[in-house]
Amino acid sequence: MDALLNQERRHIVVIGASAGGIDALRTLFARLPAGLSISYFVVLHLSPQYPSQLNRILQATTPMPVAFATDRQLILPDTVSIAPPDRHLMLERECIRITRGPRECRSRPAADVLFRSAALAFGQRVIGVVLTGSLDDGTAGLWQIKDRNGLALVQDPEEAQHRSMPDSAIEHVDVDFVGTIDALAARIAQAAGEALPQPPEAEEPPRQGAEIENAIARGEKGMEAGIMAIGTASAYTCPECGGGLAQIEEGRVVRFRCHTGHAYSFQSLLSDVNTSVDQRLWSTVRAIEERILILGQLADLAEKNGNPDEAARLRAKASLADRKCQPLRELVLDTDFFASD
Repeated sequence: MDALLNQERRHIVVIGASAGGIDALRTLFARLPAGLSISYFVVLHLSPQYPSQLNRILQATTPMPVAFATDRQLILPDTVSIAPPDRHLMLERECIRITRGPRECRSRPAADVLFRSAALAFGQRVIGVVLTGSLDDGTAGLWQIKDRNGLALVQDPEEAQHRSMPDSAIEHVDVDFVGTIDALAARIAQAAGEALPQPPEAEEPPRQGAEIENAIARGEKGMEAGIMAIGTASAYTCPECGGGLAQIEEGRVVRFRCHTGHAYSFQSLLSDVNTSVDQRLWSTVRAIEERILILGQLADLAEKNGNPDEAARLRAKASLADRKCQPLRELVLDTDFFASD
């Protein structure tokens, strides 16, 4: 591992993708030449409910060994390590770590976790790559890579199947290169032969906030790690656990963390809040409709028992409830109201 740390070139490539990412990754690894002595690490947002075949899919495109990463395995050159479903992939100086830390940007695995840990462990030796995807996972992590003098590459949004992740990275990070998949592969190969911009011993120490967030991703308690010290109290609460959210500002990147450890960008926070509103509205509509059914059945029983006035009163209440519920039905079906942008 000391040999890896002392290499005076970029040899750690971290890649983040979401929607449309399988095709982008297949093309990228088909274009990347083997034998560059680069270690590749991939985060693709995967469903935890189904087994993934991403390792087999990518293995068909490259002669380099491709596998889902395991905890504490060594970092080896000319290999491709993939984050397992429902697990964060992290890098340390000694090895790879696989954790089930809090979700970030609604995702586990999250590109931000991989990118941040790589920046902390390897500094300017890191190349970060953001590919196609929804929302903005990878933006905060790419900022961390740039902050440590690493290289930031982004897929051309015009080529991406889903441009939200590339657009966000370009908007918030001073990226070094934007290009097609073919151009990204060529730039990675070129960077592998370039000397570092400054001697490794001249690197500045990492920011305390990055160390704290890295500890949280490893599974340490957010409060004990000092999460509330790296941001200011916001007006928002965590949609996942209800904890107060601290607002963290890094360059043009604004994001949030709760004391439990869940992390959000503005986009992912809005998306989760939309989900919460949607669930609660449907629950309310369901409860009101049950009330209408109960009132109707009570009215039928009253009429059957020879009490027409009571039956009329109950049906009037059911009709009023139905009218009152109609705006809620319309709201929960309103696509513009629930748009995330």
